[in-house]
Amino acid sequence: MIVDCAIYRDGCRTEGPADFSDALDEARARGDAFLWIGLHEPTEKEFELVTSEFGLHPLAVEDALRAHQRPKLEVYDDSLFLVLKPVQYDDKAGTVTAGELMVFVGDSFVVTVRHGGANPLSTVRDRLEKTPEVLQHGPTAVMYAVSDAVVDHYLDVADALHGDLEGLETEVFAPNAGAGQNTAGRIYAFKREVMEFRRSTGPLGEPMERLTGAGVPFVHEGSRPFFRDVSDHLTRVNEHVEGLDRLLSDILSAHLAQMGVRQNDDMRKISAWAAMAAVPTMIAGIYGMNFEHMPELEQPWGYPGVVALMGGVIAVLYRWFKRRGWL
Repeated sequence: MIVDCAIYRDGCRTEGPADFSDALDEARARGDAFLWIGLHEPTEKEFELVTSEFGLHPLAVEDALRAHQRPKLEVYDDSLFLVLKPVQYDDKAGTVTAGELMVFVGDSFVVTVRHGGANPLSTVRDRLEKTPEVLQHGPTAVMYAVSDAVVDHYLDVADALHGDLEGLETEVFAPNAGAGQNTAGRIYAFKREVMEFRRSTGPLGEPMERLTGAGVPFVHEGSRPFFRDVSDHLTRVNEHVEGLDRLLSDILSAHLAQMGVRQNDDMRKISAWAAMAAVPTMIAGIYGMNFEHMPELEQPWGYPGVVALMGGVIAVLYRWFKRRGWL
């Protein structure tokens, strides 16, 4: 559906014709105005009118309708097509959800198409309308502001992920870590969320790099320093995400090593107790055999002597295992 549609002249919002074609003709006739249309998960029928009026490329239209695209920048004859993936992080559930945001930029028009729950566009439009000195630079200003809002939110999500990762790291290295907890599963689930975040931030580096250079149509020459700033922020995000991924791998390896050490400790304790139990079992087994002629059977001290021997051997073994750290 169409969320908003307006003509902007000298950075200020003005009322225009309700018809797309008339509004676009009016914006182009003025020379200092452009039309900005925002859509949310449009159907093919709803987008058909926009496609015909603005002359959008069929491949870009197909991408905008179906979504599920990687971040990219495509240059067509009559428009520029940028795909962004805004993300949301639910710190309670520990999940990263990525939406999609497509931006068409052409001669005196901007068309934004949003899929998913993440919605930076409302705040971007409000902020731009309060700063006409930025909005007067035309469609390029909208593309920059949308990109900047998405990437700035990446930084917030990266910080939130890092904070939760520190909590998980503390739990993993706690003295009683792993007791009745699926720690390895939690680490792996967290790693999957970081990977989902990485799918949104990583591929965006190349489009932002292209926008910082010359030769991209429909992009104002003076906007390159601003896109360079967005690219720098994105580089920070990607470095942060890469660090999170490496740290998660190290935490998982450390947890598995801890589990191995604990299992070795348990096996040593079990072996020590089994060894102490084996000695009296062996002695009792010998004296339990039905032979008539065996030593000490006729002696009054035979029974207490054997019991004392068992206790003495067990005490010696216990002390020896204790000194070696097996118990």
